[in-house]
Amino acid sequence: MKRAILTGASSALVLGLAAGVAQAEPETYTIDPEHSFVQFKISHLGFSYLVGRFNNFEGEFTYDPDNPSASEVTATVATESVDTNHSERDRHIRGEDFLEVSEYPEARFVSTSFEEHGDGEATLEGELTLHGTTREIAIDVEHVGAGEDPWGGYRRGFEGTVTLE
Repeated sequence: MKRAILTGASSALVLGLAAGVAQAEPETYTIDPEHSFVQFKISHLGFSYLVGRFNNFEGEFTYDPDNPSASEVTATVATESVDTNHSERDRHIRGEDFLEVSEYPEARFVSTSFEEHGDGEATLEGELTLHGTTREIAIDVEHVGAGEDPWGGYRRGFEGTVTLE
């Protein structure tokens, strides 16, 4: 299995992926948590933004350069790993008013389709389960790049953004 990078953000959830690869068949990647992120950005009191991240997540994806629509992504995020660089706020976000992590310790994304539009742009659709509710979302994706890394492996990177309301 190859290594991948996941990126996430805000009311815009960023999904970015990178990994190792084989040619002429679907490539399977493991999301690399050391070179990936799931972050978010939300309005704070209407006059600024709060940026945070989830520190613990895992997942994998397959990508077939000859048949991109056959690509698949799964990712799981530990909701208790929310980090806004403010411990009291993080405690509040983990509590009953927001994530309720004792009841819902994970958020999960499972893709249902992937469509490339050209120029490295694509749409990744799937089911996001958050706080016990599953709903369809569409993530705007950009292919960042692919190639051999300095250690002889192969990596592929994507970044995606979605606005959750």
